[in-house]
Amino acid sequence: MNPTATAPRPWRPAPALPASALLHGAALGLGLWQPGWWPWLASAVVANHAALVAGSLWPRSQWLGENWTRLPAAAAARGAFAITIDDGPDPEVTPRVLDALDALGARASFFCIGHRAQAHPALCRAIVARGHRVENHGHSHSNAFSLFGPRRMRADIATAQRVLADITGQAPRFFRPTAGLRNPFLDPVLHGLGLVHASWTRRGYDTRTGDVTTVHRRLARGFAAGDILLLHDGHCARAPDGQPVLLHLLPRLMADAQRLGLRPVTLADTLSPPSP
Repeated sequence: MNPTATAPRPWRPAPALPASALLHGAALGLGLWQPGWWPWLASAVVANHAALVAGSLWPRSQWLGENWTRLPAAAAARGAFAITIDDGPDPEVTPRVLDALDALGARASFFCIGHRAQAHPALCRAIVARGHRVENHGHSHSNAFSLFGPRRMRADIATAQRVLADITGQAPRFFRPTAGLRNPFLDPVLHGLGLVHASWTRRGYDTRTGDVTTVHRRLARGFAAGDILLLHDGHCARAPDGQPVLLHLLPRLMADAQRLGLRPVTLADTLSPPSP
C-alpha cells in the first residue's frame, strides 16, 4: 500500500533498525556476563555501525526505511516512468526546461530547494501551472544533511514543505535528501510529516559531466517501465555548446520512451488517492 500525505500509516522501523538495537543490547548483556568477550562483541557493534553507515551512503538502499527506487508495479504495468528534476528552481534554466517539456508533451516532478523557491517563487508557480509537480528537496540543501539530528532534520524539511506549499498552493508529497544521503532519523521524520522518500532508478550524473552522449547512455541503458530518472535544472553541467545538459537530454529520452511505448508521469500521479 502506498503512503499518502493525508492518511499516514503507523510508523514501523525498517528491520535493520530494531535488529541493530537488539545487537547493541545483546552485546551489552553478553559483555557483562562474559567480560572476556568484549573484543569480539565490540567488533560486532563496529560492523553493525559500518553497515548502517553504508546504508546511509547508498541512496537507493532500503535498509533505513521506505525508499522509492521505482514506481509502483501498477504504474509500471501501464508503461509509466518518471522524470525527476532536482536542485531548482534556476532562473535561467528552469523556464527553458518547462518550454522543452511542453514541446515534448511530458510531465515531470521538480524537487525544489526551499531557499531557492523563496528567491524565485514565480518559477515554482509556473511549474505547477504547466502541469508538473513541485516536491521537497529540503530548505538548506546542506551537504551535511545526512549528519543532521532528528530535530534539525525535521526543521529543514518542514520549512521547505511550508515554503513550497505556500508558494504553489500544493503541498509536496515526496522528499529527496541532498545527494540522496541520509541517516536512520530520516524515516520517522518523513513519516511524521506525511512525506514519501524517493530516490531514483537511473542517474546520469548530469551535474558533473558535460558530454551529453555519456550522460544519455547512463540513463538509457536498461531504461524500462517503472523507472525514476534523476536529472537537474539546478547545478547542471554544460554541454560543449554551453547549453545545459538537461536540454539536450530531454528530447533524446522522450524519443527513447516513444520507441519503448513508455509515457512520463509525475510521482504523485502514481500515489493512491488520499482518503476523505
